[in-house]
Amino acid sequence: MKSTFDNFIVQVQTISQKDNYNFFEMTAELTEYINKLPFDSFLSILSEIGTIPERIEHDSTEEKLYSKATDIVLSRSLSELGLKSKVLTERANSADVLAESIYHNYSLVGDAKAFRLSRTAKNQKDFKVKSMSDWRGDENDYAVLVSPYNQYPNTASQIYSQALAVNVCLLSWEHLYFLLSNKIKEDVNCNLSFLWNISNKIANNPELSFANRNKCFIADIEKLICEELKIPTEQFVDLMHYCIQQTINRCEVEISYWESEILKIKNYTREQAINELIKSKKINEKIRVIKKYILTLRQSNE
Repeated sequence: MKSTFDNFIVQVQTISQKDNYNFFEMTAELTEYINKLPFDSFLSILSEIGTIPERIEHDSTEEKLYSKATDIVLSRSLSELGLKSKVLTERANSADVLAESIYHNYSLVGDAKAFRLSRTAKNQKDFKVKSMSDWRGDENDYAVLVSPYNQYPNTASQIYSQALAVNVCLLSWEHLYFLLSNKIKEDVNCNLSFLWNISNKIANNPELSFANRNKCFIADIEKLICEELKIPTEQFVDLMHYCIQQTINRCEVEISYWESEILKIKNYTREQAINELIKSKKINEKIRVIKKYILTLRQSNE
């Protein structure tokens, strides 16, 4: 029996293969699907959305649609937390999501991140902390980056000093899962601005010296969340045990996928192997690009 997340991936793949759809139409259908999910099913997807399945081909329409799904899941998460949220359609040099408080007169921009388990070392450019500060602009109060908990650098990184310097909130999908699992929702009496402003609070901690500003502070975030919302920190520890085991299970699934691909390749005929090698090197695409450039040059030379 397929899991909720497996069904979600099938939906992404099915929609991405609709030749009569443009990307805007694909996004609209996927948005409707995600927003209509029962709350428990949505939580199940939220808990795994940060890991891109290996069976989704790199740099494909499927991958682009999966990336858009992370925006949609982030937006719904913020809506479930009581904010008015929407996915922004502008993709060039802008944030993914805009959310506004219904009760407390603030707004935020959000950016969603997902990575493959096979992805090698990540650097500060993958997280775009400084860009998040720029995208916030003067009209929004906060900037929130959401990434898988264990994909944040676990020791020292410039993303932490950058986040402290420009007040970008570094959250994880697991943090959102924790909040929603505890039915946290902003209202007249509950103001979640403390969460979006959490990097500023950490930056103003007198115990944090300048030399330590590159140090990972992700673990401090859940402590502050639990302290503010009066939730035992043990609850977050238990949730992380569950999430880590879930990630280990996903690792096994992704390894099995690649092992099955190895067996498939070993059974290729010579012609199939040659065609796959040509495809993997994108040789035909490179030829098409060069031919298009030649055409441009000839037209400009007439």
